[in-house]
Amino acid sequence: MQVDFYHLTSRPLDRVLPRIAERVLADGGRLLIVAQDAGQRLSIDRLLWAYAPDSFLPHAQAGGDGDAAQPVLIAGDPAPANAARNIALADGVWREAALGFDRAFHFFDEEQLAGARAAWKALAGRSGVERRYWKQTDTGWEQAA
Repeated sequence: MQVDFYHLTSRPLDRVLPRIAERVLADGGRLLIVAQDAGQRLSIDRLLWAYAPDSFLPHAQAGGDGDAAQPVLIAGDPAPANAARNIALADGVWREAALGFDRAFHFFDEEQLAGARAAWKALAGRSGVERRYWKQTDTGWEQAA
């Protein structure tokens, strides 16, 4: 299982998350986006509808009858009602349940840096876990570790 840590320093989540979702879907996968705050989930829902005029990301918020059919599902907890094997932790909070997926995207900013560092250290040497740390540069993303 792969855990990608994305340190948001120059571009906010709303510029990064849709691109990750696009890549997951292009590879034939499904994505579960997790944020505990209902307001943030609503913002992500709106973002995925309107982030680019030439794109469409089929998605829904969890709790509906069609959750199982959604390629991208936005939820408050890491239960993949859409059978996703990829999880995006959009609120900066690491969850151990993410290790039950094939790939986890952990997004965090300066306010969540201490928690991300603790998660990075806790995953060191864990069998079957590959960690990657991505930092933003002026030209895009660079893998730093």
